[in-house]
Amino acid sequence: MDYNGSDTVPGPRAEDHLPHTAQAAAKIVIVGGFGVGKTTMVGSVSEIKPLTTEETMTQAGIGVDDDFGSPSKTATTVAMDFGRIRISDELVLYLFGTPGQERFWFLWNRLFEGALGAVVLLDTRRIEVSYDVMGRLEERGVPFVVAVNTFPDAPRYPMAELRQALDLTPDIPILECDARRRASSRDVLLTLVRFLHALHLTGALT
Repeated sequence: MDYNGSDTVPGPRAEDHLPHTAQAAAKIVIVGGFGVGKTTMVGSVSEIKPLTTEETMTQAGIGVDDDFGSPSKTATTVAMDFGRIRISDELVLYLFGTPGQERFWFLWNRLFEGALGAVVLLDTRRIEVSYDVMGRLEERGVPFVVAVNTFPDAPRYPMAELRQALDLTPDIPILECDARRRASSRDVLLTLVRFLHALHLTGALT
């Protein structure tokens, strides 16, 4: 995809600079299993050229990293992805995409530090992967929303069934998204911001 190209950026661009009206910033982590679309979401929504730590998948990964039916996937995140988006003139979100392979999950705790909230990306072909992901967020006390990435060949389920399968409490938002599309990814982040605001109003988030 374009944001993963090797084009060099000659210097700071206008969109790289924060607006003078920015008054608040929040760290958001995007988590999920291997190949669920975390790098794609960061790249689609970031206003700056994303920082990625992707490496080419090699024969050494056979039997360790599964492409889960995605033979076109040739690279994988080994540390993190980073991007930035302005939600409003006053609020800026810094986005950190985590590596999906379990062998890199030891990096997650460091990435979770200082995170105000999280997006859990879900692939309905591998729902079980999300249990450990959400468990780690709950252990760290990081509020999250669940975004179901709509892969073309993935089964579709009613949101109520997915909520039950994931054992989500009624207050945790769950919604569909297309991580390739900026507007869809932005809607997910807006849902998270509204959720965090609601938690703050109830005193559940300080």
